[in-house]
Amino acid sequence: MGKSQKKRAMRRHNPMRVPDSHLPKGLASAASSSSKNDAILPIIYKMGGPDAAERKWACVAVSNLIQNDPSTRRLLQGKNIVGALITRLSDSEEEVVIEAVGALRNLCIDGGYDICAEMYNKNILTPLTTFVPKISSTISQFLESPKTAPENAQKSAYDFADNVITTLWCLSETSNKALNAINQINPVPFLMSFLASRDKLPVSTVTAAAHCLYVLTDDNYPAISDIRPNVAYTSCLLDIVRLGSGLSNGKGKDTLDERSVALPVLVSGILRNVSPAAVSNIDIDKDIVLPLLQPVISSISLLEISNIVSDLVSNESSEPRIDKLSLDHTPKSDHKTASELELERLESKLRTVQLALQILTGVCATLPDPEPEVTVEDVNGDENENEDAMQSNADDEMILDDPPSADTVTSSFLPVLVQPLLALIHPTPLSFPPVGGLSSHPPTTTAISAIHVGALECLNNIFLSLSTSQNPAVASDKDSGRRIWDEIWSALTVVGTQSGPGQERKQEIWEVGIGVIWGIGSSWKGFLIPDEEQIKLLVQFCDASTDPRFQVKCIGTLECLAQHPESIQMNAIISNYFLSILDSASSPSPAETEPLVQVASALIDIYSDENMPYDVNFRQGKFIDRLASNVEGFKKVVRTIDRRKEGGNDLKRRGDEIRENLVAFIQYRRNLGL
Repeated sequence: MGKSQKKRAMRRHNPMRVPDSHLPKGLASAASSSSKNDAILPIIYKMGGPDAAERKWACVAVSNLIQNDPSTRRLLQGKNIVGALITRLSDSEEEVVIEAVGALRNLCIDGGYDICAEMYNKNILTPLTTFVPKISSTISQFLESPKTAPENAQKSAYDFADNVITTLWCLSETSNKALNAINQINPVPFLMSFLASRDKLPVSTVTAAAHCLYVLTDDNYPAISDIRPNVAYTSCLLDIVRLGSGLSNGKGKDTLDERSVALPVLVSGILRNVSPAAVSNIDIDKDIVLPLLQPVISSISLLEISNIVSDLVSNESSEPRIDKLSLDHTPKSDHKTASELELERLESKLRTVQLALQILTGVCATLPDPEPEVTVEDVNGDENENEDAMQSNADDEMILDDPPSADTVTSSFLPVLVQPLLALIHPTPLSFPPVGGLSSHPPTTTAISAIHVGALECLNNIFLSLSTSQNPAVASDKDSGRRIWDEIWSALTVVGTQSGPGQERKQEIWEVGIGVIWGIGSSWKGFLIPDEEQIKLLVQFCDASTDPRFQVKCIGTLECLAQHPESIQMNAIISNYFLSILDSASSPSPAETEPLVQVASALIDIYSDENMPYDVNFRQGKFIDRLASNVEGFKKVVRTIDRRKEGGNDLKRRGDEIRENLVAFIQYRRNLGL
């Protein structure tokens, strides 16, 4: 078993905001599903025209047209809208440049990797780099003499800074090439200046800077090395998390703004990214991250938000306001209805929870193993008791001793974290798009489904920590184990197993979810009553998957279920399935090595105690002979393990160990004479 780890090849923290995977490939399919074909060519034509007002209109129109509309976004991309907008970044008219940056920012957020990669390849960083010192100079002047510029000019400058910073943040998540290029800009002093002046700047701009810093400090030494030794930077970051919102006065004092909640969450992530050398005498996880983030993940009801969003969308016209984009009355690019503003507020709230889960996943991956006295009897305790625990966590429960005591680990991570995490895994009507279609509000759907995944990743790491502790007190609390097991399965069952374009998130949830139930199964091995339908589903997943690690998760979970003493028939089904996999070791097309090693290990563990009631299956099925007939085939498979591949050394070491154990196990069972 392994804890959730970052995928180094894919740096992006957020999924595509408005997915297009449900659409067939090609521009023709996008054209057939878009109702705005006629608007595309005029926009492209006017964007390169001689009239500055028309160029500005075209940039604004792009932002309006792509709103929750992947078909039109794809059509525009096919007409080189990215190249056209990048060209406008060097426009002679400032207002055109401002709107072009806004449109590019929206494309980055909505379109994800592909569009960001295209922007990088078309050299967007060259003009963006020139904007950084200009923004610094302009905002410094505003801060020094705020009365020298009209309020609308200041707002325009802050919005421009927000858009430039957000674009840099999205690009830095696209590839290591883009990240390295952004490192060359030396962006940390620029971004930290916004956080240092947070009480005088709009919260949206400050939060954008914090988000960019959070991404840049994620396993990126140049940015980390800029912050770690700088006392002023670390003091600023600590002040923000200590104050909670970090926005005590000035333009950002509206605590109702969800971004004021997101700011300390992001800063806690930055501190965690740059630790351990960032701050002395402070344990970032125990003293800052956990007390700050636990209330955040407990603060929402996904079902309630889903219902509110559905009501708002039903009252809001889905047609773009292209008819309002006249040349005489070009709208502001941030012109929004009351419903749109509320939808943005709710999405921001969801994204903050998603960020908190990303950070907590890393925290849970480093949790210490509990001491033998640990118990989990309060995991699914009374709701009011859980709320009381949540209220007091900042004072004592989250402050762990070093080394941690058993009681502290238990009170901190089980009732306080597990319960709110479980609440976040249950699907809502907006968790997934309809098969072959688009959600009624894609941003909400991508955010909620990402929260499901993030909560499961945290749970995966928590239960892995418990399962590796081999704690008898944990295993004895079988009622808690069964309740949690049933709740995870209940949520996964509602997710369903539909596949196909647009349903990729369901597969991701199952892949993480199987890891969670493996951890639960290991923690309460022998107490969980196997269900035949669950066994069939795990077998189907294992057979259908081409991912060896996912197959190992399925096998590991089945192994735990096979060890329920009274479930003799289920034990036989699982064991015969394992033996069929082991039989493939000698066939022309053997199973993947890693699942094969897991199967051999599982069979040894299941039948290591001949006094178990289900051991009758081993004797009556003559499993000893089947195991013996596969020893040579298994040895050959282990010998072929390539140490040069990623994880090859560990797999080779484990394969050799299991090979020796298998030979010894066969001899032991033969000596019993049963």
